[in-house]
Amino acid sequence: MRECPIELSRGAITILRIKTPVTLFGTSMRQKTIENEVHCSGIGLHSGKEVSMSLHPAEADTGIIFRRLDVPDNRSKIPALFDQVIDTRLCTTLANDRGTSVATIEHLMAALAGCQIDNVIVAIDGCEVPIMDGSAGPFVSLIECAGIVELDSPRNIIQILHEVSVNEGNGRAFLSPTSHQRSSLDINLNIDFDNAAIGYQTLLMSLSSWNFKQDICHARTFGFLEDVEALRQAGLAQGGSLDNAIVISENGILNEDGLRYDDEFVRHKALDCIGDLYLAGNQIAGCFSGYRTGHGIHNKLLRRLFADREAWRLVPVDELTEIRAPHWIVESQRAIA
Repeated sequence: MRECPIELSRGAITILRIKTPVTLFGTSMRQKTIENEVHCSGIGLHSGKEVSMSLHPAEADTGIIFRRLDVPDNRSKIPALFDQVIDTRLCTTLANDRGTSVATIEHLMAALAGCQIDNVIVAIDGCEVPIMDGSAGPFVSLIECAGIVELDSPRNIIQILHEVSVNEGNGRAFLSPTSHQRSSLDINLNIDFDNAAIGYQTLLMSLSSWNFKQDICHARTFGFLEDVEALRQAGLAQGGSLDNAIVISENGILNEDGLRYDDEFVRHKALDCIGDLYLAGNQIAGCFSGYRTGHGIHNKLLRRLFADREAWRLVPVDELTEIRAPHWIVESQRAIA
């Protein structure tokens, strides 16, 4: 097994040993997996417990499977699919029909989506994916360290045929067709917080491996200092710290090094969205629009999509138009009242 230790120091991510660097461009026409088994460890954001996790290559059409090493084998496997989601409070939690669960999977799922990994076994010895530095960056580095290989099977994609939507409280989300037969997921995401450090932020992007790695994967999760005590009394955020989250007080951001991007908050919300939507089981080709969305709305949107058989179709990627790297853009606006 290839060891890829990751050093985390106040937001800095250093890969100590990489033998197989990978440049992430283009939409693959064939399914992908990782080349080598690779390992990492860390603490769970909510459990606060140390956890070890390894990624293993998988055959075509396996999909993404979590495998709990600390439970009997006959109830250890959990498919990474939208209909396995059992909880969306503060994170996305999956469970199988035998009650075995794994939580906080969204950052790893975003990294797998961003790297276009279709098939992998995620072996983990606890109930929660390690939070690492609060972003998907360490997981992208882990995948690069493992290496990426194409398999001899075509890659399918979920093409959106007509709009589906979810409205919940002040939040709303839509999936709609692209104006051209494109293979990308276009994202139009808006967040709105009554806090001067965040305010109203908008992000527009056409997702690719390249701009996910450059513009999205290093954006960290965030929370408010005033909520920390209540969360910990509820058994949550036991592993949270300034090393794995942006913490905001009424006086501003508490992290000494500040933000990685001026609009890191909306970029992280996009990261969460990408991870949650990859629970569709395939990459989505369409337009996602969201206002004040979260894990719950993302999952309800997928359930609504797949409940309407006329709203989507599964097609080989090569039937759609690939968006080349020079046309991939990320635009963002930040406005504070």
